[in-house]
Amino acid sequence: MTEAAPSAPVVARNLFKTFHRETGETVKALEDVSFEARHGTLTALVGPDGAGKTTILRLIAGLMTAEKGELSVLGVDVAADPQNIQNRIGYMPQKFGLYEDLTVQQNLDLYADLHGIGHDARKEIYPRLMEMTDLGRFTDRLAGKLSGGMKQKLGLACTLVRAPELLLLDEPTVGVDPLSRRELWEIVTKLVREDGLTVVVSTSYLDEAELCDHAVVMHLGKVLAQGKPEEITARAKDQVFIATPDAGTTARSLQARLFRQEGVADAVPEAGRVRVVKQPDFGGGIRIDDKPVELEPVKPRFEDGFMILFSAVARKSQSSAVTLDRPKPAGGSEISVEVHDLVRKFGDFTAVDHVTFEVRRGEIYGLLGPNGAGKSTTFRMLCGLMPATSGTLRVAGADLRTSRAEARENLGYVAQKFSLYGDLSVDENLDFFASAYGLRGAKKRQRIEWSKDQFELGSLSTLPSGQLPGGFKQRLAMAAALLHEPDILFLDEATSGADPLARREFWGRITALSEQGVTVIVTTHFMEEAEYCDRIIILDAGRNLAEGTPAEIRAHAKPKKGEEANMEDAFIAIVEESRRETREKAA
Repeated sequence: MTEAAPSAPVVARNLFKTFHRETGETVKALEDVSFEARHGTLTALVGPDGAGKTTILRLIAGLMTAEKGELSVLGVDVAADPQNIQNRIGYMPQKFGLYEDLTVQQNLDLYADLHGIGHDARKEIYPRLMEMTDLGRFTDRLAGKLSGGMKQKLGLACTLVRAPELLLLDEPTVGVDPLSRRELWEIVTKLVREDGLTVVVSTSYLDEAELCDHAVVMHLGKVLAQGKPEEITARAKDQVFIATPDAGTTARSLQARLFRQEGVADAVPEAGRVRVVKQPDFGGGIRIDDKPVELEPVKPRFEDGFMILFSAVARKSQSSAVTLDRPKPAGGSEISVEVHDLVRKFGDFTAVDHVTFEVRRGEIYGLLGPNGAGKSTTFRMLCGLMPATSGTLRVAGADLRTSRAEARENLGYVAQKFSLYGDLSVDENLDFFASAYGLRGAKKRQRIEWSKDQFELGSLSTLPSGQLPGGFKQRLAMAAALLHEPDILFLDEATSGADPLARREFWGRITALSEQGVTVIVTTHFMEEAEYCDRIIILDAGRNLAEGTPAEIRAHAKPKKGEEANMEDAFIAIVEESRRETREKAA
């Protein structure tokens, strides 16, 4: 590692940090971590949940100290004088402390008061912050009434109100839709490129790392690699290919099979085909059913280099498929979910505005939209958790307006946040949910054993579920949701926070369930995951903007010159066009 520049705002050398759980277990949060963030640059800490990203940011902010190592921030030993650092930096944690019962303006004023910003200085600072975040039209709106993306922008504005010398951002785009995510990154990159601000940001979005000057790739408290994004990308040189499915085979089915093959570091659906990353040390060809798979070489990207690094240290599941404990239902064209003219109002506010769609048995259907679009409200109505104001809503043959309890018997649900009982063991959670679903005796024991076998949870039976490693929390949540053999599975941002390997395995299981007749309805902010869907609907302001297959949705995209259209480009184009038309009508 090169010597630190004298002006480097952050210099970390050989940092170690451990935490001690109530069970007596010691967790190594950081192990021999070294990096630096140079002046006027954007440094990304990249990795999944549990990588150590938040711990590093808290150390830099002087909120905790390392057991070993050296950490200099703005030329100061942060452990010796944390208050000095805290007076000079801006730190935006994952859950920024907005006051939801105060307006946008009142939140800004509160943070200005806390930092001793005088009225004359505010006259200079506020207009720039309002222009930067586009919040000037909403100064009188309560923070609690803002969308997720707008809340993040307000949090950033409050963090910047005192013009910090160093900005720390902890997962600023988690749970934020693609349009708001792009807008947030435009703000951050402008601060770096035009204002010369030094920014250290943690992220689990691999495409965001490509926007940075320096990337530190982490896993389980260790640095796997660091350097310019193109240096990480170069690790996948000559290892990235495109595979085209045969007629009658979906991209997601081919992806699920390729991902399980020896020598494959990664496989993801991409524009109707599959992007495949081979392990550098694998000399053979990729085969399925003893037949070679034709692979077309393509240029690597950051995610490909990351997956080569990550797959070398993370264990793949023995099987990312699920075999149901029942035969596939006969037929397959009948409608599992019927939504017609669905409306949900909260007082004078219409959250869902005459939405109509159908989902057939065995389909994977994507419910997408910006923050505040109405998709969560629609999702809750589909699950029978909230009544509709008007419209038709039938799920698994039951009318949800009159037979919600009957419909819920056929539904499984996996929530965005891990929603099981963290203090209970794997076995205790499965026992509790099996009982809640009405399973008893031998049937209950059989279903619990089935779920542990299918999701490879047997060796973790006695571990408290809150301490499960990596993607095992997602596995347990899905295992619990499938105990009663539901016909329809709802996934609400179910892969949020999961590492890329766990997300690939998760979708392999979803693909297997779909092929066995289970209907899946999913919400996600990962646009590449929309490629796993048979059909997609995009909502905004409670209205249906577009519906169709991934190929039909991608046709709306406006890609940059020389680039192929992708789902994120299409999503942003559809939403922006709709909002432009709405503004023109209102003018």
